[in-house]
Amino acid sequence: MFMHCLPAFGGAFLRRIYTILDTAIGHGCPLTLSIAGPITVSGQHQTWLLPLLEAGWVAYLSTTDAVCYHDGHRSLRGYEKGPVHEVPIFGDDAELRDEGTIRVTDMAFPEQVLLDQDRFLSALLQEPEFQHKMTGTEFRYRLGARYAKEEARSGVEEGLLAACHRLAIPVFVGAPADGSVFLNSMKLWAMREAGLIQAHAFDLDLHAEVFEACAYHRWGLFESDAKALATLILGGGVPKNYNLQPEPALGQILGLPDVRGYEFDVQIVTAPVTDGSLSSCFPAEAVTWGKVDKDTYMHSTESMQADYSTVLPFMVKALLDNRGRYAKLAEEIGLEALVAKEPKARGYLRSTAGYRLYEHREPLVDKLKSAVRDNEKWLTESLHYPLA
Repeated sequence: MFMHCLPAFGGAFLRRIYTILDTAIGHGCPLTLSIAGPITVSGQHQTWLLPLLEAGWVAYLSTTDAVCYHDGHRSLRGYEKGPVHEVPIFGDDAELRDEGTIRVTDMAFPEQVLLDQDRFLSALLQEPEFQHKMTGTEFRYRLGARYAKEEARSGVEEGLLAACHRLAIPVFVGAPADGSVFLNSMKLWAMREAGLIQAHAFDLDLHAEVFEACAYHRWGLFESDAKALATLILGGGVPKNYNLQPEPALGQILGLPDVRGYEFDVQIVTAPVTDGSLSSCFPAEAVTWGKVDKDTYMHSTESMQADYSTVLPFMVKALLDNRGRYAKLAEEIGLEALVAKEPKARGYLRSTAGYRLYEHREPLVDKLKSAVRDNEKWLTESLHYPLA
């Protein structure tokens, strides 16, 4: 369908995006994923995102604090049958407010869900394992483990952070203070400052988190089998920028040599390119910043203006069907014979265990620290400017 039934116009954009993803996966490029929007509250993560992550192609994920917050609702005690239901987009919101219902577009849930989620997070953040400064990736890894326990007790489907914990996929949030997970930490901080509790030692190390993202980007360029990276951007905003910033952080800010941007970059966003926002800008614009490879972007990047929720289920289904076809052929004729005939099969059939980058973060971060030490002269010179 994607290759032969979408010859022109908007359909052609979709065909080109499919073709680029097919090529990137076939090359075995680690794929980074940026997702904005209420994907967990809407349940989309369980329909197409988790199957995509379980294919083993995704190296790390960039999203929002809200996605991590709403991910916990279905595991809360008392909501085993699911707290979210569908409502009209153009209904009576005043009536919903009066009855204590929260609406997110056409998804709704009782306000009590938020209060219960807050209580869960406030209790969790007082646990001993959270009483130290940590990166957001460590925090969300630990949060995913605790969500998984709640899901197992409630007998509900696995959520996003639980799956990322199981697969050791790092989860980055570029604006952690812009969401209710962090607001519950703020509550505990406020209670400590007011003398209501004795201690609250949880804190986020944003410097270390950004540095960790840079370490993964450097790994993709110089240590992964593909020696290149691909990115899939769904929606814009902070998650998109966070996903694109390791290249300028490594090259422009840290001054490290031979740093490249993404070789493959496809995005599906709703913002029009004429509004001047980061959300809307095409990958070609990112070439001028060095975030996307200037030598390959003409045939390895594409941007489509659309609501990604309307196309990703079909896109992911097609990619997973490809994997299934290659797996069946590999059983019949052997992997090496298949790769000789269809080279993309090797990338498609990489281990479903995934890259498990979170488990390798310490040595990768140490390697980047070593590169920073070796660049002392350049970095020292970059500290000086004739200030007014």
